Amino acid sequence: MADTQPKLSELSELSELSELSELSDDELTRLALAADPNAPIPDDAVSFWEIVGDHAEPLLPAWYMPAPSGGGGRSRRWKRIVAVTLIVAFLVVDAYGLCSVYGSITIA
Repeated sequence: MADTQPKLSELSELSELSELSELSDDELTRLALAADPNAPIPDDAVSFWEIVGDHAEPLLPAWYMPAPSGGGGRSRRWKRIVAVTLIVAFLVVDAYGLCSVYGSITIA
């Protein structure tokens, strides 16, 4: 069985950022298995985000977290009135010592 562990010279060559190119999954797996998980992080280590920069894909797609739309004052007013009315209704029910957890108002 052939030794699949990379040589130390290969690892030092790959650590040079200017020499990095596209790596296959097999090469990345080989390097990951050969790496020491307890090795200290060097002081001159470069962050992944500095390497990738602004070209990285967003963490969430646009359809999942759409940009907020600036609604007009009149369209938001009725929503605020409905929300305040519901909150006041629940506070009144609680103030009288009643329970409305399951949809029907009962004595708590």
